[in-house]
Amino acid sequence: MTVPETAGTAGAAGLAGTAEQYAFAEGAERIEGADVTAEAVELKPGAAYRSSLPGSGEVFYRLELDSTSNAYVSATAVPAPGATVSALDGIRVSVENADGRSCSLDIASFGAPGSPHPITAWAAREISPSRAVCREAGTYYVSVERAGRGGQGASADAWEVELAVVSEPGLREAGATSGPKEWNSASPQHLAGEAVRRPGGAGFSRAVSLGQGVWRDDIRPGQTLFYKVPVDWGQQLSVTAELGSSDSTGRGYAPHALDLALHNPARGLVEDMGVFYNGRQKSDSLAPLPPVDYANRYTAVGRVSAMRFAGSYYLVAHLAEKVADSFGDAPVALTLRVRVSGAGEAGPEYAGESVPQDVFQVTEGGRAVAAEGASAGDDTAMKAVAVGGIGTGSVLLAGLGVWTVAARRKGRVSS
Repeated sequence: MTVPETAGTAGAAGLAGTAEQYAFAEGAERIEGADVTAEAVELKPGAAYRSSLPGSGEVFYRLELDSTSNAYVSATAVPAPGATVSALDGIRVSVENADGRSCSLDIASFGAPGSPHPITAWAAREISPSRAVCREAGTYYVSVERAGRGGQGASADAWEVELAVVSEPGLREAGATSGPKEWNSASPQHLAGEAVRRPGGAGFSRAVSLGQGVWRDDIRPGQTLFYKVPVDWGQQLSVTAELGSSDSTGRGYAPHALDLALHNPARGLVEDMGVFYNGRQKSDSLAPLPPVDYANRYTAVGRVSAMRFAGSYYLVAHLAEKVADSFGDAPVALTLRVRVSGAGEAGPEYAGESVPQDVFQVTEGGRAVAAEGASAGDDTAMKAVAVGGIGTGSVLLAGLGVWTVAARRKGRVSS
């Protein structure tokens, strides 16, 4: 399989510039997906990999897993500059055992914006007391392929792919096996204040840290910005996004101009939304999210289940290319109002260490970096998170370890 070099390099600039940039994890190992499972290359937790995805057919990678840890695999697809995609075009990721039985699968699509940008799907081998499948130690396979191929105008060019695996140890003692029944789902009070400039990063590995506050950057049509917010056990995150008015004399509207997605530390999608734009200021908020709780994973509601870890939660903002059709290529002001409620709590007692280490913790160093606004590449304490941590258009519904996927609408659209 030929691997193109058109989507950036592992050492790409950390901050987002042109719409084409994506900063792959520094030092990511270049590998090839296999056409058959017998030739699959092993993916190891904590490592970062760079591969490619052909226009048709699935490719395979291999996992060697124990019988006590959960493993989460993410694949971020990056179309080449100038590629064309359809709303249904996307990526499908699944984990299967050696008998070919599915442990989980996920599909991410470009959705309503219809412009090429990084999208991520994730899948897992999760230890569950309610399922016998996928609990044994042994060899597992990761399948990655294009989803929704054949959409009108979609190109069949190969996409670059960033792969990451995160391992979560089991608990020292068995805990709750059902999700919290009650949590504060009221919309939080508006977070006021003058916005502080924080230029966004160009990939998960270069996501710029944000703490509670009001933050601002400029985003061009076709561009994607990455941020991360440390959220501890018991803390509750809320985010509002605002697009500023345009000084262009153009007229028109984009029904899904801004896509804002929230991903957990394993890069699993939590929630996303779309913001309508007609050249005047517009805003919307992510749906209310529960406090971070290990037991959230036993809930069938996707955005609740995904809030299962402490650590860095990623905000990925994409402004659709079609905004330029009506308002030109000038950047639009993007304001993020980020609130982290609660003092934080002691987390679950894990029986071992996660890989990468501390990926499911909020460290003092991580809090300091959020206050300073550094990117992952400048954050020694949080560097391991860069190879952990998904993409717009995907949903993963989890309940008692049973993971299923649904063809998903592209978030909520405000008007």
